[in-house]
Amino acid sequence: MLTKTAQTAAPTPMMAQYLEIKDANPDSLLFYRMGDFYELFFEDAEIASQALGITLTKRGKHLDDDIPMCGVPVHAADDYLQKLIGKGFRVAVCEQLEDPAEAKKRGSKAVVRRDVTRLVTPGTITEEKLLDPSESSYFMAVGRTKSGSGPEMALAWIDISTGHFRIAATAPERLLSDISRIGPREITVADSVFSDPDLRPVFDLLGLAVTPLPSAFFDSATAHDRLARFYGVQTLDGFGAFSRAELAAAAGAIAYVERTQISERPALQRPEREDAGSTLFIDPATRANLEIERTLSGSRQGSLLKAIDRTVTGGGARLLAERLRSPLTDCRAIDARLDSVSFFLSADDRLTDGLRDVLKGCPDMPRALSRLSLNRGGPRDLLALAQGLEAATEAQRLLASIDLPEELGEASKLLAHAPHAVTESLSSALDDDVPLLKRDGGFVRAGHNAELDEMRALRDESRKVIAGLQARYAEETGVRSLKIKYNNVLGYFIEVTALNADALTGTDEAKGRFIHRQTLASAMRFTTTELADLESRIANAADRALSIELAVFERLQGEVIAAADAIRGAALALSVIDVSVALARLAETEGYCRPKIDDSRNFAVVAGRHPVVEQALRKQAANPFVANDCDLSPNGGGEQGAIWLLTGPNMGGKSTFLRQNALIAILAQTGSFVPAGSAHLGVVDRLFSRVGASDDLARGRSTFMVEMVETAAILNQAGDRSLVILDEIGRGTSTFDGLSIAWATVEHLHAKNRCRTLFATHFHELTALAETLESLHNVTMRVKEWEGDVVFLHEVAKGAADRSYGVQVAKLAGLPESVVSRARDVLDQLEAQGRDTKASKLVDDLPLFSAEIRRTAPQVQSSAVEEALCDLVPDEMTPREALETLYRLKALSGKRD
Repeated sequence: MLTKTAQTAAPTPMMAQYLEIKDANPDSLLFYRMGDFYELFFEDAEIASQALGITLTKRGKHLDDDIPMCGVPVHAADDYLQKLIGKGFRVAVCEQLEDPAEAKKRGSKAVVRRDVTRLVTPGTITEEKLLDPSESSYFMAVGRTKSGSGPEMALAWIDISTGHFRIAATAPERLLSDISRIGPREITVADSVFSDPDLRPVFDLLGLAVTPLPSAFFDSATAHDRLARFYGVQTLDGFGAFSRAELAAAAGAIAYVERTQISERPALQRPEREDAGSTLFIDPATRANLEIERTLSGSRQGSLLKAIDRTVTGGGARLLAERLRSPLTDCRAIDARLDSVSFFLSADDRLTDGLRDVLKGCPDMPRALSRLSLNRGGPRDLLALAQGLEAATEAQRLLASIDLPEELGEASKLLAHAPHAVTESLSSALDDDVPLLKRDGGFVRAGHNAELDEMRALRDESRKVIAGLQARYAEETGVRSLKIKYNNVLGYFIEVTALNADALTGTDEAKGRFIHRQTLASAMRFTTTELADLESRIANAADRALSIELAVFERLQGEVIAAADAIRGAALALSVIDVSVALARLAETEGYCRPKIDDSRNFAVVAGRHPVVEQALRKQAANPFVANDCDLSPNGGGEQGAIWLLTGPNMGGKSTFLRQNALIAILAQTGSFVPAGSAHLGVVDRLFSRVGASDDLARGRSTFMVEMVETAAILNQAGDRSLVILDEIGRGTSTFDGLSIAWATVEHLHAKNRCRTLFATHFHELTALAETLESLHNVTMRVKEWEGDVVFLHEVAKGAADRSYGVQVAKLAGLPESVVSRARDVLDQLEAQGRDTKASKLVDDLPLFSAEIRRTAPQVQSSAVEEALCDLVPDEMTPREALETLYRLKALSGKRD
């Protein structure tokens, strides 16, 4: 925002223009185009200079104060935009809309016309350098309508860089989870929704840029007209049926596109509706705890996605991430994906290798298409589409005449419908090596346009023509040093030294032929009618050649935009093939099996492994991963899921075992093979995981409070088709409080939720519940003791642990030996006297440092030393007295020998 002072009348016409444009974009940094730079002024300059680490200067004065200014080169603007967007800023890009020469025709003080051509925000960037090829770049609109039964809500999310547009219903209680599942970069909402005290905490928690817009943009009554106008249709009947809330969200999303893209319209696909319940519900805490896409530290390295990604295209990587983010709940759809993986796993290596070779050379067609539709594309985007469509043709050829499973069959049909006419048009028109910018020319293939070839010949042969003319003039005048040169001011000119000027001016004939242009200290410059005519023809040839190329570009651009749906279909097909081949490679190299998926309540995993930990151990050349079974299937085929109560020591592998089974469920419903010997899984509709400790100090929540909030969410939402993973419930409070909470939680899960559950605990008292709860089974992590140390076997076995081996783990962690010894003494007393031993009695029975004292000296000798120490007053001792006292204590302590 500008300061109040800066909003007053500007001292110059240019600054007046700047302030007027800035006033219309108060919430954005204004990149104001001035020649080859984007300049920023006033407070924008101060903010940008600090954010970008560039020099803050000044330009003129305003109300007697210097005007702060900083700028970035236009050719490097993408790099600076990336930094600003990454820091949460919005940028309004203000371009020059006319040539400065045109402005001068209106008067010497006329200002070049400028205006904002786009707003750059975190969710609307399209530049290749600003986007991660493996990540989608969504912005989201949240719509809300009210009815007699209460508020209805919906989400609409768009990736402008690819044209994807989707809509789904949601509800206030699951709003945070649904937004987290989609992972947008920014959100726009109606200002009434943003200010709703019940919903505002959700937006604050997300940590994303949230832009409130006037409620009129989300008006469901006008949503139909807004969408129809954007897509150029009379009715939305062909788009499908949408609720009022879904229409409101879609209208808000389109309004934001129009607001940020100004006059340009991206080639968006028609909105695709996601059915409620079609994807696995994973709440934000579970998503974070399981480190599906990123680790808790925010890194992709160490995540499930990183461990399984074998894709070779940007589109394939994005599709895999999207599938992993939203696993399916429909058995038929899951099996269709698994069939594709199975096909490539059993296919001839020549087919899979051939497809991967084709895919590796496939550019990112959707993003190239999007840039072209927004008039931000260049020749390389056209060439990317040509190469991508050629790859689609080759992939379709490789899959032709093969009996394909359903999903791959649909992909093959999309490839067959790729716009071959566009492919031929692009391939015949474009050179093999093209420039980044269309204004540079040189991207149309020789032989494509006869007039262009003629103009290029004249332009390119001009050097030879000029050289020949120079040689003739030198011979005719006798001045061997005569040169024909060029600059932007004079154009082409003849230059001779001052000493040789008489040869061009000494006679009337010479004066009539060589026209004087400029005199320098050591040289004189001339022109001729012949040279001026040649210059004109050369200049016109270059301009005409570029004009022809730009016309070719516009024609090709129009062709690809007209075929946008077919191009996107081919790109999607290639991405599906990429994901299927990649998951087949993963299954083959990592030894994964195809899971059996049905609508039962089964959860039977044989020799299951943690996909991330297993790979990490292999890289470290450590011991191989220990596989374990897990069977949470109902007894007798009913609907009551089993509860496994898992006990055992820390470092024994409990958390790894819990997480690996949750990740196996996610992978299976994503459509991937799983790290196990075999797996029979009934579809999970909701996945909950409470693993690990964290706090939320910003909202005044301790670690224990966060634990209780997340546990409450699980107990209130989990159903009989859910999978629940709980680790150490109740550990954040006193022993008896924690035990009581854990006890009641297990009983509730068994009686009310009736879901498949893994429950890890150090409260060994809970194992007694197996006697009364039919579906609860005790299992433990096996360990062995060897010469006072503990060996972790990382194996899950039936039964219950009789101890936690916490002291042994503390020793392994490097606690001082005195602390470890003291802990053993306290533990021995507790185990001998029972847990009801009073703390005061322990203090009497276990005096501090007693273990250390017993090891170092008999009680009498230690008392003598202690008595001597008690008589000392160090502050009153001289250095010599202190040294003598030290010798005396040494002698006293040595008497025991």
